[in-house]
Amino acid sequence: MTITICIGSSCHLKGSREVIRNLEELVERNGLQNKVEMEGSFCLNQCVKGVCVKIEDQIYSVTPSTTEEFFKNEVLTRVK
Repeated sequence: MTITICIGSSCHLKGSREVIRNLEELVERNGLQNKVEMEGSFCLNQCVKGVCVKIEDQIYSVTPSTTEEFFKNEVLTRVK
């Protein structure tokens, strides 16, 4: 599974760096390093939504405080 995180200006200001750190920690904590790949994107064209995170063709709005919930609901359900 590939997770794409926007690191463009708007998402950066809304906490994309922290979202990335949180996701990296959650991937490692759950032993999913071989199943989940993360990549950055400079813009997912959803600037008003917050930190944009894309899985497959679906774009989600994630904040540093909702990263764990996003991970449980969207990542774990797809890889386990």
